[in-house]
Amino acid sequence: MTITDTDTAPVNWNPEALDAIVSNDRDRPVLFTNARIVTMDPLIGTMTGADILFVGSLIVGVGPAIVTAAEDDNAIVVDCTGMTIVPAVVDTVALVGGRGRRSEYVATLTPGNTTDFLVVPDELADDVPSAVATLLSRPEQVRALVAAGRPVRWAGIDAPGRATAPEAGIPDAPDLTGSPRVGVWIDRKDFLHQELTAEGRYDETRGGRSHAYQGRFWIDGDRIDYLDDLGFWAYGEFHGDELHHAGYVMKLS
Repeated sequence: MTITDTDTAPVNWNPEALDAIVSNDRDRPVLFTNARIVTMDPLIGTMTGADILFVGSLIVGVGPAIVTAAEDDNAIVVDCTGMTIVPAVVDTVALVGGRGRRSEYVATLTPGNTTDFLVVPDELADDVPSAVATLLSRPEQVRALVAAGRPVRWAGIDAPGRATAPEAGIPDAPDLTGSPRVGVWIDRKDFLHQELTAEGRYDETRGGRSHAYQGRFWIDGDRIDYLDDLGFWAYGEFHGDELHHAGYVMKLS
C-alpha cells in the first residue's frame, strides 16, 4: 500500500516483516529494499532504488541489487518503495567538512557500521536534517526507526518490544528542587510547551498534543541534555532567561 497523504498516519506498513524482525534471533539477515539511501558516506553517496542489508547490529551491505540474493540467504525483506533511509545519528562534524578522511566519519550507513537508521517518505526527506526533523515534529510519519538492528518505531508507533536506552554509564538526575530552571517553558508561538520537573524529567506538549515526548534531562552549566524515553538524545542551551532547543526559543511561563 502506498501512502500519498502525508497528513494521515500510516495504518499498515510491512507488518509481516516487523513480526519477523521482532521474533528474529538476530542470525537471520534483514534487507530493506528499493529505497533511496542517503548513506552520508563520502565515497558511497546517495543511491536510488537501493538496498541495505544487516545482520544483528551490523550493516553488511549497501547498494543496488542486493535483493537478488535475499531468497538464498533467507532474509527478512522490507519493501521501502517511496521511502528514504538516512542515518539515525547525524555526524555533524562531517556535515560541515570537519573530518578529513573517510575513516574518520561516524554515523554513516556504511558496511561495518552499526545498524542505526530512519525510514521516512521521500517527500519528507529532502536531506538528512529534514528527515531527522520528521522524527521530532511528525513522528506518526516515521515508517521505521532502527537502533542497533532492532525496531524502535514502526508505522508511526512504538514497535513491540522496542529497544530502550541503555542504562550503563548514565547518571541519575540530580534533585532540582528550588532550581530557577524548573517549570514550564513555552516558545514564542505557543506551539511547544516543555515542562522540566525537579525529579529530572521532561514532558513536552507540541501543538496541543500532550506527552509528545517524555524523558530525562541533565543540566550542566548552561547546557541541557535530554534522553527521550524512545532512546534518542537531544540538547538545548540556556541564554539568560531563554531556553534554546531544536530551533525553538522558550521562556518560563
